[in-house]
Amino acid sequence: MLIGAGNVAHHLAPALLNAGLNLCQIYSRSIESARELGKKTGISYTADLFAVYPDCDIYIFCVSDDALLPLFKSLRINKNALILHTSGSIPMSVFGAYVENYGVLYPLQTFSKKRVLNFGEVPLCIEASNESSRALLLSVAEKLSSQVREISSEKRKKLHLAAVFANNFTNHLYGIAGKMLEEEGLDFSLLRPLIFETAHKVMLLSPEEAQTGPARRSDESILGMHKALLKNDKKLLTLYSLLTDSIKDSLVKNEPKTVVEDQQMTLTLW
Repeated sequence: MLIGAGNVAHHLAPALLNAGLNLCQIYSRSIESARELGKKTGISYTADLFAVYPDCDIYIFCVSDDALLPLFKSLRINKNALILHTSGSIPMSVFGAYVENYGVLYPLQTFSKKRVLNFGEVPLCIEASNESSRALLLSVAEKLSSQVREISSEKRKKLHLAAVFANNFTNHLYGIAGKMLEEEGLDFSLLRPLIFETAHKVMLLSPEEAQTGPARRSDESILGMHKALLKNDKKLLTLYSLLTDSIKDSLVKNEPKTVVEDQQMTLTLW
């Protein structure tokens, strides 16, 4: 059973059905969201806590981190079932005081209802409270995706943080760039080939190898010009300066170190 009908659930529900798994019901606090996903999948849906099926084998919570535990506590469900959440940052142990069989099924991807994804290629990070739960979770996960990794709660928190930098912050920067263009009467579509190539390049090279731009070249004249253009927006100027300094610092860390062994010989270490 799925608890939640947001972006993750809109992709997970069809994936469960396509994998031949029996999805018996969808619950959402919003009847509109529940109905939308129910009609999309043909699965029974409800927004009534008391109508949630109490005897399912697996309950998958696809809800916000803040809503997870309060919602779980409010449901009358089979305490012998496997209870899973899909959060990147909440530890598996959030269920530990209430049930014996619990775990995490974290899909490492950005989900939007209007986007079609191949769920079979989405990395699924799993963790379980005991061996029987692990076996059941693993069997489900391997039906959903070809990329299943067992990752602890501590490592998953860092993975989620890395994903925020790689995805959420990057997308926010796209938004900033778009507003800059809009102010000049230019269209965001001008940047799309650049964005595509940047993303494609990092599939083949390390981020360090793929890095370009004035900070990478230490082109102080261009950096100064950019800062001058941002002088009336202190927040953006600060952000630009922080990112520029971060790029420069990363280059220093990756440069070869020269050690002088005597007056006649130098040795370069990588």
